[in-house]
Amino acid sequence: MPNEIILLSRSDVESLMPFGEYVDAVATAFRVHAEGRAVSPAPLHIPVEGGGFHVKSASLPLGRRYVAIKTNSNFPQNRSLRDLPTIQGAILLLDADDGTPLAFLDSMEITLKRTGADTAVAGRYLARPDSRTATICGCGEQGRIQLAALCHVLDIKRVFAWDKDAAAAAGFVGAMSKEHGIDVATASNLRAATLESDVIVICTPSREPYLGLDDVRSGTFIAAVGADEIHPELMARAIVVAEDVKFTQGTSGRPPGSVLRGRHRGGSPQAATVPLFWIVKIVSSQFCDATHERL
Repeated sequence: MPNEIILLSRSDVESLMPFGEYVDAVATAFRVHAEGRAVSPAPLHIPVEGGGFHVKSASLPLGRRYVAIKTNSNFPQNRSLRDLPTIQGAILLLDADDGTPLAFLDSMEITLKRTGADTAVAGRYLARPDSRTATICGCGEQGRIQLAALCHVLDIKRVFAWDKDAAAAAGFVGAMSKEHGIDVATASNLRAATLESDVIVICTPSREPYLGLDDVRSGTFIAAVGADEIHPELMARAIVVAEDVKFTQGTSGRPPGSVLRGRHRGGSPQAATVPLFWIVKIVSSQFCDATHERL
């Protein structure tokens, strides 16, 4: 008799899994991948008028073997034209031994918190342990989970919030200072804020670079949810750690490797020589100790 597929809405997923479990799950997945026991093919991008669809998939042996396939849509004008979220999607979970569909889940809560969990894992290994001040560039929903990620692994005491939308930045300040019990203020001058920061998070939709060499002090940890915001010259001088090196080659409408390969407008040929490290290997090594010694 066929199994009944479990259906989980976003609110179901939110109630079932606290953020710390996302961090543990991501760290475990990185370790399993580093050991060569996971399958993670490159993403697929399907462009359509006004937006596109991104398909990502993976297989992990977790006692029982699973395959998960996620499809997210990205329609930048959804909010203004249709009062719909920019990103929507779903995840199909299957049994990797016999192909049985097991569950169908709304993808938004998982996408949001899984992205934040990446930052938490990276921050745990790559940020200076004594980091206390952070700048968050982009004060939307992802910016909020990014701050939660930093606070999960670092003793953050002060935060600068920067967004082109002043109302979004103000809302972020009020909500996050209350939620985390720390000093959160808007950044009227981005450079002044980043030069005071031990950690910088970039989670904006910009395709133009706005963070350069003169904006960052030595030893700063930058969590770049997007890479186009970083000037190629800064990228060329940094120790760059990718979630998966093959994903920097760019398969979506917004290639994550455009800055790394020096193909961004205004890009420098230097950027093509950026040394890349692989976070899944770092989670299973002592790379972080050597990194901190270099900074």
